[in-house]
Amino acid sequence: MKALPLARRLRVAIIGGGFSGAAVAWHLARANRPERLSISVIEPRPALGGGLAYSSEEPSHRVNVPAVRMSMAPDDSQHFARWLAGSGELERDPDALWKNGDVFPRRRVFGRYVAEHLAPWLASGAIRHVEAQASQVVRETKGAGWTVQTSAGPVEADIVVLAATHPLPAIPAALASLAEAPGFIADPYASSALAGIGPGASVLIIGSGLTSADMVAELDRRGHRGRILALSRRGLRSRGHPDVRGEPFGDFASSPATSALGLLRNIRATLASARKANVNWQSVFDQLRLQGPLLWAALAPPERARLVRQLRVFWDVHRFRIAPQVACVLDRRQIAGTFDTIAARLVASNDEGESLAISFQRRGQTRIETASFDAVINTTGPAHGQALQSNPALRSLTEAGLIGGDAYGLGIETSLDSRAIGSDGKPVAGLFVAGPLARGTFGELMGLPEVARHARMVAAEIAGLLDTLPSGGAVGANAGSVALAR
Repeated sequence: MKALPLARRLRVAIIGGGFSGAAVAWHLARANRPERLSISVIEPRPALGGGLAYSSEEPSHRVNVPAVRMSMAPDDSQHFARWLAGSGELERDPDALWKNGDVFPRRRVFGRYVAEHLAPWLASGAIRHVEAQASQVVRETKGAGWTVQTSAGPVEADIVVLAATHPLPAIPAALASLAEAPGFIADPYASSALAGIGPGASVLIIGSGLTSADMVAELDRRGHRGRILALSRRGLRSRGHPDVRGEPFGDFASSPATSALGLLRNIRATLASARKANVNWQSVFDQLRLQGPLLWAALAPPERARLVRQLRVFWDVHRFRIAPQVACVLDRRQIAGTFDTIAARLVASNDEGESLAISFQRRGQTRIETASFDAVINTTGPAHGQALQSNPALRSLTEAGLIGGDAYGLGIETSLDSRAIGSDGKPVAGLFVAGPLARGTFGELMGLPEVARHARMVAAEIAGLLDTLPSGGAVGANAGSVALAR
């Protein structure tokens, strides 16, 4: 009897092993037979799943939503909560349990949850961790495959998934003169970035969103009691969670707005209805979040650009809420007079040796003020518009005309099936984008539930290619020179 030919293995290389990349790998491995698929995740950190967001060892850094709303499995909202209950983490961190019964664990705990769910697949070889930095992505002749150059050697693939981490915050032009100053912290995510700030130091934080709040909480945890000032263009602080969580409220999807102004009017009308019904505003924004992809799709590109330009800052502070433990620190410090938030624009800066002089103009005023600080922390948010140049792998694809920035400065332009769009305006076969860098196409793609759903969708698109593969000899997962696959 003649033996049947072996099915060719589809080689998938995922660049980035934070939550986005790890979730794509996990969904692929769970849904497909390992003999049909080879998955390599290229990530320089020693563990997969943590990434920038969930690798922090700082005890004050907590997840920003209740544990019951965080899950790798979009159809199982209790997936993380069940793991957490049996992990022993709540016994080690009783402050995670808030007074309303919601749990806000430390971020590193969520990273551990993701890593533990990937562990069996890593042990079996279904997923390989290439502990290296991707430096270049090259498409083979006639588009027959890809080679990802890494610090550990080349990785060959049929499919490449771009799941790169958030880029670092850009340094505002007015602070460029401080780039090398000892008291200037350009990367707030760096390990022990705040360790050199003394307990009585005066601190300026540029930005007033989630990372800014984390910096205040961490400084407070380290014993800092000096003056902290957060400065942003609008002076808007991230909002908190309600005392009692409600169900999503409102309906924005039955007749979606076709303009940014129309959407704003619908939101205001729904908020008014919520107040009459004694429903908190957070429930309205929860509904907006759920229906976000449809609302984004209903807007023409000029209206999407207007939404990003004019309303994004208001969306961010209401949508991305801070954990109540962190909110309490900010409130306590504000009452004590050691923390404040102002609306102002930066004008200039100067390194004076013993201190950093910052000039700024408050919103609505003409006078320029100058104040001295011992430390300045940059928390202006990820520079998504610079991601294609700051990341060497993405830069190589940009220079080859295989990816390009979206029209809104949010990330990479993609098709509706999450394939990258090349310079010719066509989807690039075998090149996918997963996670926040695809949000120019899909809208809301920063929150974990949305990223988890998108990761599953990308995995499903890739799995669908298995049926199109020709029969033939099995193909190895990586080039033989990659010895670090874990």
